[in-house]
Amino acid sequence: MVTELSLRNEDSNQVTGQEAESLQQYLQAATSDNTRKAYQSAIRQFEKWGGRLPTDRDTVVRYLLARAESLNPRTLDLHLTAISQWHHYQRIIDPVSNPFVRKTMEGIRRTHGQPKRKAKALRLEHVAQMVNHLRQLPDTKKKLRDIALVLTGFFGAFRRSELVAIKISDLVWEPEGLLIRLPCSKTDQHATGLVRALPFGAPNCCPATAMKNWIELADINEGPVFRPINRWDKIQPKTLNPGAVNELLKTLGSACQFNFVPDLSSHSFRRGLSTSAARERVDFELIKKQGGWKSDATVWEYIEEGQQLSNNATHILMEKMAVLIDTVRVKEV
Repeated sequence: MVTELSLRNEDSNQVTGQEAESLQQYLQAATSDNTRKAYQSAIRQFEKWGGRLPTDRDTVVRYLLARAESLNPRTLDLHLTAISQWHHYQRIIDPVSNPFVRKTMEGIRRTHGQPKRKAKALRLEHVAQMVNHLRQLPDTKKKLRDIALVLTGFFGAFRRSELVAIKISDLVWEPEGLLIRLPCSKTDQHATGLVRALPFGAPNCCPATAMKNWIELADINEGPVFRPINRWDKIQPKTLNPGAVNELLKTLGSACQFNFVPDLSSHSFRRGLSTSAARERVDFELIKKQGGWKSDATVWEYIEEGQQLSNNATHILMEKMAVLIDTVRVKEV
């Protein structure tokens, strides 16, 4: 977004050379790669439709009208944000901030709004089935890697980007279990550090033990922990692609004959850990800490989801009604 850099200080001396390069790097680092890619994709779609930057209010409104029925309102919101950001950083009047554009977008949300599709929360029994299926397979390196990945992803409530980013240097082994220290994550863009603790547990479901078994078998001494494995069961030196986590979950879901395979994704780990912990009445602060959530509201949402059937007003009412029905039946007899 920032091109032909030309900034001036109070003395009107132009910032050039090495200072300009450093500034450009910091401006680049201010936005995550995923956000930048999303904005770039949105701009490309706008231009493919026929829009040009800079643009104006009427063009943006016509774009919204053309895409209102084919794109989810949340996607259109992203497109508007990308267009707005482009104008903002070019110091050009932002057409998206125009009341007419905002009013049109609000009407589209009300007309075409849809509930956000959520990943299926994996329950304890689902993860147990997946691990049992893997253990029944022939002994291979991929088998041990996948067991470690599933157990670590679930009990550590990892995002897929965090899971594949784990390196040997991030692991701290303690007598009580494993600490995984990630230097950066989606909610830690300033790299203050993130720690997930995985205590030792029963060997057949312990993520720390599974991780140890995988690392020792793979003889990994440095670099990424989770790596691709080819068809000949040879471990590759590069980092596992984040998309492979989703593929593994869908493959395991199909093998276990789950009826929600299309709704499985890496986020099923985080939703699964939090809702499963909520059903077991685990303390709020412990759930929040394990998942590294910054927002209390997000954690409460997961807790309410996990307890929506067990913590339900109708339990007492149904018990009361059952007594009333029995009483009426006795009187009739």
